[in-house]
Amino acid sequence: MERRTTIAAIESPALVAAALESSLRLEKNPSGSFSGPISGDVHARLEVFVTESADGSTIDLCATQPIEIPFFGWAFDPVHRWVLRRGLRYSTQCIRAALSGQAAPTELKRSPLSAPAEFSEHQINFLATTSLAAGIAAFGAALFGQNASSIADSFGVEDAGLGTALAITRLGVLFALIAAIASDRIGRRKVILWSVAVVCIANAVSGLAPNFEIFTGSQLFLRAAVNSALVIGGIAVIEEAPDGARAWAVSILSLAAGAGFAIAVVLLPLADRSPESWRIAFGLSALALVLLPAIRSHLPETTRFKKVAPGGRAPLRLREIFDASYRNRFILLAAIGFLTNIFSAPSAQLTNRYLADVHQFSSSSIAMFRGITNGVPGVIGILIAGRLAETRGRRPVAIVSLFLGTCLSMAFFLVSGPLLWIASTLAIVAAASSTLTIGTMDAEMFPTEVRGSSNGLMLLAYVIGSASGLLIAGWLSDPLGGIGRAIALCGIAPLIAAAFLLRRLPETAHVALDDVSPSEI
Repeated sequence: MERRTTIAAIESPALVAAALESSLRLEKNPSGSFSGPISGDVHARLEVFVTESADGSTIDLCATQPIEIPFFGWAFDPVHRWVLRRGLRYSTQCIRAALSGQAAPTELKRSPLSAPAEFSEHQINFLATTSLAAGIAAFGAALFGQNASSIADSFGVEDAGLGTALAITRLGVLFALIAAIASDRIGRRKVILWSVAVVCIANAVSGLAPNFEIFTGSQLFLRAAVNSALVIGGIAVIEEAPDGARAWAVSILSLAAGAGFAIAVVLLPLADRSPESWRIAFGLSALALVLLPAIRSHLPETTRFKKVAPGGRAPLRLREIFDASYRNRFILLAAIGFLTNIFSAPSAQLTNRYLADVHQFSSSSIAMFRGITNGVPGVIGILIAGRLAETRGRRPVAIVSLFLGTCLSMAFFLVSGPLLWIASTLAIVAAASSTLTIGTMDAEMFPTEVRGSSNGLMLLAYVIGSASGLLIAGWLSDPLGGIGRAIALCGIAPLIAAAFLLRRLPETAHVALDDVSPSEI
């Protein structure tokens, strides 16, 4: 992608050349042109051609964006065009200021969507492909929670039964744990590919399920595959991302997962068409299987795993997780995950049920509500977290965002009217920030040879927390006078994590990954 502009100057080519070198820090090429980076973006390049004219000089500027993004190029092309237009405008202003002796304009700041560090073509392709896998997994995972009310009505299940089923699906973590350990043995690539396949197949079974027992069983396997795809996908992008951009890479992965969730929300009105029309969305998730060959052809193994497993297989080193170097990290992160999921699981899975039962929202109204309060705010939260986690540090961002997000989410389940919309909007911004930042630290804190296993074991703690939260919310719904109050009560758990546990973790921002968690092989 490129954009061009031409300006005229009364100064000679020699004076223009000096201005280019001083104002834009461009270097002269053997061909006579000048080239260098564009302010505000690590990938965009500027090339300037200066020719003599009758009135002085003609200056031709060509801004290029050399990176090509598979699968998601259409989403980033508008950003790249804006970066190039802005870069050309800034470069023109710098040249005119230098030639006229005026002060140079303020240097451009990076766009939140622009990488904070330079990615190679391999790294870009890897991030985009893994993000596609994450989007498919997140779409498949969201369908049960989004359609919970319609599914419960279709099978004649009450709140307690629905909460129990959602808790049972969390037991899929046992299979996810096996997959996570396997990723340290056979590599990240194979686990991600198998996980995507299982997501699609499990939702195919769910969409055709004749009873709630078969539906719940298939969702158990789906939950295992989703956990594997998202956890190992997050590990993989962190292993491949350049230092200084690990949290940003996770934010892009999260945006793709958020897009998958958004598709599930957009499809929610289908559930209003008939008592069984919720099955259509599950069928669409199954059709995503056609994308698996493309993912397979674009997804290589991570460079770090190949270093610890030159032959394609690595020995298991589970004991390393519990040695003196990493034991405290593991205990803290597992406890944080357990406490946060006591609230996040019922909050995420039962929100639609809460809106339908307590506030009498239809499926279409829920889709509109979630789209307005979760769509753009969620993207903003992810972008803010990706940037602040690199500049301000993981730990302070995680503490503040988890505390604020929990308080706002608790308020959402206790208020009504306009406050319901305001609380949901602000809560999703903070929640997206805390989820991304804590998830980044989960993968950074352990060396390559046990990164999958450690995150799999932590996932076990997370899912125990999720199941506990779902059961607590379901059981307390009637005694407390409603599902909203029961869910809000669960919010005490993550407040404990924010206040007492997160501050005990080491800071990982501005530190090379191999220094944060050096390999012991």
